[in-house]
Amino acid sequence: MGSRLTEEQAAFAAAVRDFAKRECGTREQRDVLTGGGREVHHPELYRRLADLGWLGVCLPEEYGGSGGGLADACLFLEETSYGMVPCGGFVTTVITAKAYERFGAERRRREVLAGAVRGDVLSIAMSEPGAGSDVGALRCRARREADGTWVIDGQKTWISNAHCAKSILLVARTGEDKHGGLTMFHLPADAPGTEIRGIETMRGREVNDVFLTGVRLPADAVVGEVGLGWRQLMAGLNYERLFLAANMLGLARRAFDDAVAYVREREQFGRPVGSFQALRHRIADLATEIECTRLLVREVALDCDAQPDELFPREASMAKLKATEIAKRAALEGMQMMGGYGYTTEFDMERHLRAAVASTVYGGTSEIQRDVIGKTYGL
Repeated sequence: MGSRLTEEQAAFAAAVRDFAKRECGTREQRDVLTGGGREVHHPELYRRLADLGWLGVCLPEEYGGSGGGLADACLFLEETSYGMVPCGGFVTTVITAKAYERFGAERRRREVLAGAVRGDVLSIAMSEPGAGSDVGALRCRARREADGTWVIDGQKTWISNAHCAKSILLVARTGEDKHGGLTMFHLPADAPGTEIRGIETMRGREVNDVFLTGVRLPADAVVGEVGLGWRQLMAGLNYERLFLAANMLGLARRAFDDAVAYVREREQFGRPVGSFQALRHRIADLATEIECTRLLVREVALDCDAQPDELFPREASMAKLKATEIAKRAALEGMQMMGGYGYTTEFDMERHLRAAVASTVYGGTSEIQRDVIGKTYGL
C-alpha cells in the first residue's frame, strides 16, 4: 500500500512526521506537553495543527476542510500517533464530525464542521453504566415538551475527550423500541444541567462521566431524524473503526521502532541482545504483523473512499481488531525485550503499553469485532 500513496499523500505524511519530530521529538518536550505522560491532548499544540489546515484533512472544502478522504485522515492519525503528538481530541472530533456531515442540518453542519477545522474538539456520548457493547440498552432519556424543546436526564460514562470538547453528540432514548427509539442530539458541553466529571485511568485524564439533569435543548438540537439514531450510528462505524485502527497502527510502529533501537544497542554476553535468535525472531514476527496491519488499514480506507455510501462491517472490524491487538502485542513484546528498563518511566515503552491496552476495549471490544466478522459469514 505504501506504493499506492499519491505524491500529495506522501508529502503530507512527511510534513506531519517533520512537525512531530520538531515539536515532540524529545522526551523533555513530550513531558512538558503531556504533564509527564498524564494528558493525551494539548490545546495549544492542537490549535497549531489547525493553523496548518490539517484538522480538516477529510472534511469538505465548503466548511474549510481539505476535501480529502478517509485514507488521508488515516495517514494523519498514523503519523501523529507514531510521533507521539498529544492530539488525542482529533479521533473523537473526526468521528463526530463525519456524523454531522452526513446527518446534520446545514446550519448545524456548518457551525460544527467549521469549528472542528479551526480546532474545536468534539465528543460523542453513547456508553452508560448499564450499556456498553449493547448500545441499544441505554437509558438516558430525552423527553419532548409541548413547545418542541427537549429535556434530557441520565448519565453517560467512558466519554472520551468530553472534558475538552466544545460540544457532544449525545445518543439518548426517545422511544421504547430498543434500536428504533434512539436519537442523536447536539449538546453544547457547557449546557446548563450538564456535569462532566473525569475518570482517572492508567493513562491519565482521557475519559469522563457525563451527568445530565434537566438539560433543555431546542427542537433543532436533533441531529438527523428522531428515532433513527441507531441506523445513523451504524452508518458511521466505518469511520470509527478505521480511525481507531490507524491510530493504533501508528502506536504499534512506534513501539516496534523503540524496541529495535534498544536491542541494537543493549549488550549482554559481549554482543547486542538483538543479535540473539530469540529476539531476532520476535522482531521478525512483529515486523511482519505490523506490515500486514498497515496494508489492511490502508486498503480498507481506500475501499471506503471509493464507495462512500457502502458499509464495510467485516473489513472495518478486521482493521480495528488487527490494529489494536498488534499495538498491544508490540508494546508488551517491547517491554519484555527491554527487560526492567521497559517497565521504567525513563523509557516510553510503558507509555505505549498504557495507551495500547485500552484500545482493544473502546470503540467496540475485540470480542465484539470478532462477533461482527463472524456474523458476516452467516454464523
